[in-house]
Amino acid sequence: MTVRPKLSLTMKIMIAMVAGIVLGVLINLFLADVAFVRETLVDGVLKVIGAVFVAGLKMMVVPLVFVSLVGGVTAMGDVKTLGRIGLKALVLYLLTTTVAVSIALLMAVALAPGKGLDLTSTQATYTAKDPPALADVIIGMVPSNPVQAMAEGNMLQVIVFALLFGVAITLAGNRGKHVLNFFGDLNDVIMRMVDVVMAFAPLGIFALIARTFAGQGIDMILPMLGYFMVVAGALVVHAVATFSILVRVFAGLSPARFFSKMRPVMLFAFSTSSSSATIPVNLKTVEQKLGVNNSIASFTVPLGATINMDGTAIMQGVATVFIANVYGIDLSLTDFLTVIVTATLASVGTAGVPGVGLIMLAMVLHQVGLPVEGIALIIGVDRLLDMMRTAVNVTGDAAVSCVIAKTENGLDREVFLSDEGDAAGRQTSAA
Repeated sequence: MTVRPKLSLTMKIMIAMVAGIVLGVLINLFLADVAFVRETLVDGVLKVIGAVFVAGLKMMVVPLVFVSLVGGVTAMGDVKTLGRIGLKALVLYLLTTTVAVSIALLMAVALAPGKGLDLTSTQATYTAKDPPALADVIIGMVPSNPVQAMAEGNMLQVIVFALLFGVAITLAGNRGKHVLNFFGDLNDVIMRMVDVVMAFAPLGIFALIARTFAGQGIDMILPMLGYFMVVAGALVVHAVATFSILVRVFAGLSPARFFSKMRPVMLFAFSTSSSSATIPVNLKTVEQKLGVNNSIASFTVPLGATINMDGTAIMQGVATVFIANVYGIDLSLTDFLTVIVTATLASVGTAGVPGVGLIMLAMVLHQVGLPVEGIALIIGVDRLLDMMRTAVNVTGDAAVSCVIAKTENGLDREVFLSDEGDAAGRQTSAA
């Protein structure tokens, strides 16, 4: 009897995404006004399944980041190594964000989305939240109550506490080794929890995608099609060009193989629209499929999910030009440079703040003298674009991790070239 090959987790997720898109579009086109479908299926079954899946992912973020980071810091052996890796990560994340917003501005200026449109009469409004002061951001990085920071999911505070805890274990000598052994065992247990949640990924992703497309009508997207296509195009260009150069030139790896191994992570990020919720999947992939040492990946991936916002920076660049075109305001070269600097620095300065993308955009618009209420014009299509830019964000985290691992002799090329990680993924999906 012929045994059928089992579908890989990646293939199951792709099938679930396609099925979700089809169902969502059909509901939006033909069943949007049916109360039973809207209340029971879309806002009932699909909402519950999707929310439970995302909650399951987020449930593991704090313990996984804390435990992995503590183990990673102690594996480095000294504070100097930690400082060196941290500096490299910060510089690379800022550099890729600068490149991202520059690509967005170039494409937006060339294609001029919003030119000739008159959308200023829209009834939609947007009230910008005040961005936090720099002093408050710095003070807020240090948790006065680490337990509360973990409960609230404040990733910057969790990262800072984990770094200090890891350093303390190293300084404690032999007594610290007993604690380290416990964290090593705990890390293995948490990674098994990741496997369990990932087994339900196709169902959760199907529900998330179906509900998203059921609520996104074509009549909402058409007037904004130019803006939508420029943002999507800039995201693709940045992901394919910038990350390929990083991986090939600075890490010495095959971009095609890199993207192949990152496909499940990108699909997770696309469906959840949350870099934080994707941390468990991304961290596991970076370590077990890309071959990045745990001591590096456990630091760069959570940090990147918090401060690396290439996709968000692209949205801000295109949105700035779009809003300027709609309102008939010309931007100077100085304005463009201001957008680049503000968007890049804001990605770090507003890290961990709820609604960070729109807050960053409000800061950018304010700096170049554009009406902040123009944000209301793009909110309608932002959900779909948010899914795309989250996929770009997490891919950038992985690419930077590979580059840093290469410079620190922490990149295992045999793991990267091996298909064992993919086989493990298939076994997980069959469990």
